[in-house]
Amino acid sequence: MDTKYKRVLLKLSGEALMGETSFGIEPEVVRRIAGEIKDVHRLGVQIAVVIGGGNIFRGLAASAQGFDRVSADHMGMLATVINALALQDALEKMDVFTRVQSAIEMREVAEMFIRRRAIRHLEKGRVVIFAAGTGNPYFSTDTTAALRAMEIKAEVILKATKVDGIYDADPAKVASAKMYSEISYIDVLTQGLAVMDSTAISLSKDNQVPIIVFNIRTKGNIRRVIQGEKVGSLIY
Repeated sequence: MDTKYKRVLLKLSGEALMGETSFGIEPEVVRRIAGEIKDVHRLGVQIAVVIGGGNIFRGLAASAQGFDRVSADHMGMLATVINALALQDALEKMDVFTRVQSAIEMREVAEMFIRRRAIRHLEKGRVVIFAAGTGNPYFSTDTTAALRAMEIKAEVILKATKVDGIYDADPAKVASAKMYSEISYIDVLTQGLAVMDSTAISLSKDNQVPIIVFNIRTKGNIRRVIQGEKVGSLIY
């Protein structure tokens, strides 16, 4: 089956793994997301994943409550490793070969991030999960997604969210909020739309990597996006 993209980077938030719970990992939700990744992987698409850690620990929020920002961000990075291992476990139970690459060395549980090795894994048909952010404090996992997309030469960043796309206001609070089917990087920045942080948007703009924002809760959306259907919002 034809696909529009051959190599993609999927950005998952930590919250995507919570399901209806308020904290942690909901195994059934992880299995569902893994199933959607497997579905796309079977089409021959090379998939890399960057996963957040907000379901376990959020560095920025913790620093606002008195934690040292660098320590808090390192704690957040470790949370992303927990999520990456959960997703790897779910994928490998579905017979999808997976590698976790961490930006912080922890040889017992993950490989170190090495760009050429990551690309080789993708070429061999493995899903690669990038954990521990960039390994640096002050950088979000959104920025990690943009950075890793450039490094592996992904054709598109797929930003999975809890809403259908990018709106001009919070659709949960404003009933008349309008969704954009397409919007430029500059408009996202100037309007202060909180879809990804400004560093991630700027990095994507400078390197001309499009971003598609879509609802991960709608079954089959990852496949639809990759097959070129009009799903969610395109930042270009």
